[in-house]
Amino acid sequence: MSKETSFITKCIHVGNGIDKETRAIRRPITMANCYRLPEDASSINWSDPNQILYTRNTSANQLYLQQRLASLEGAEDCVVLASGVAALAGVFFTFLDKNSHVICSNVSYIAVYRLLNEYLPEKYNIETSLVDTSNLEEIKKAIRPNTRLIHVETPGNPTTRISDIEEIAKIAKSAGALLSVDSTFASPYLQRPLELGADLVIHSLTKYINGHGDAMGGAVLGKKDLIDKIKAQAMVNLGGTISPFNAWLIMRGVVTLPLRMEQHSHTALKVAQYLESNSSVKFVAYPGLESHPQHEIAKKQMKLYSGIIAFALKADAETHNKFINSLELIVPAVSLGHDESLIVYTGASDERINFYPENFRDGYIRFSVGLESAEDIIEDLKQALQKCGL
Repeated sequence: MSKETSFITKCIHVGNGIDKETRAIRRPITMANCYRLPEDASSINWSDPNQILYTRNTSANQLYLQQRLASLEGAEDCVVLASGVAALAGVFFTFLDKNSHVICSNVSYIAVYRLLNEYLPEKYNIETSLVDTSNLEEIKKAIRPNTRLIHVETPGNPTTRISDIEEIAKIAKSAGALLSVDSTFASPYLQRPLELGADLVIHSLTKYINGHGDAMGGAVLGKKDLIDKIKAQAMVNLGGTISPFNAWLIMRGVVTLPLRMEQHSHTALKVAQYLESNSSVKFVAYPGLESHPQHEIAKKQMKLYSGIIAFALKADAETHNKFINSLELIVPAVSLGHDESLIVYTGASDERINFYPENFRDGYIRFSVGLESAEDIIEDLKQALQKCGL
């Protein structure tokens, strides 16, 4: 399919095909864990991640999904793994060795924080500098001769902090380092890190790309030589391969990605505007609001602003919990990017709390706005606030 083909058409057609046996117009789920060998197997590379031999190496459904995701992200190649954390760990395991230095967003997903701030330094003497990657000067000051990787999460989890991918790519290139971008909150529909100069883009497929809350997966995309290394080192030989069933479910979810991201984004903006106008709300962090500290950068590098809002009430922890448990439509749960709205309150005990913006440090709410109508979501927020006397 040509590069000029529209994003939404690629979501439907790339990686799909007619099943030769049944003539079904969708790829079937192939749950086999091994495949018939060729007549002469004497010269086979038994760890080849691109030849269908054994499902720990790769599966038919994985290959179809990788093809689709690469087309959406504009990447030469893609590796799909069992979870978003497997994808992140795969990048770190493959491109960092002993005595390497990595720069990472100081507010990021908790598994990234633990991998780069605890496990890899303790086990392999890998050095990590945690910096506010929305501040280019902090990144420049953190560069060392042994810096091998700059890893940014934008929009950041849970703060929605935005980092300027294009400018950070220039810094990475001048330092001879790779730039990896976790673009999970945006999806390929809203943000294109590779086109902005990143070397690798990472997605937790569990979230927006699947979109239905029923499958787990992760992906890394970039140039073929980089992805080949991850396939060989972090997939085949660490066993992080996705199951065929999850690959099939995510392939199905991708079909509606553009439609869902439009709805998530437009609804979240209305909800964020409502929260910002409410006198009971302490703060709202949403990249689509002009009050967001990095709104102009988000406007430059994102098509829309996705569905994640962070906010807090002018209330104590007990009232926050009462508010969460008074919601009737919105579901208290830890994930994001589902069809239904999900919400979670985190108190001041988070081990990373000192890295957060000051207004987050007494506790905050992360709100993944779903596909329900904005009016229904706002009504649910209103009734829960009323029950709390706010």
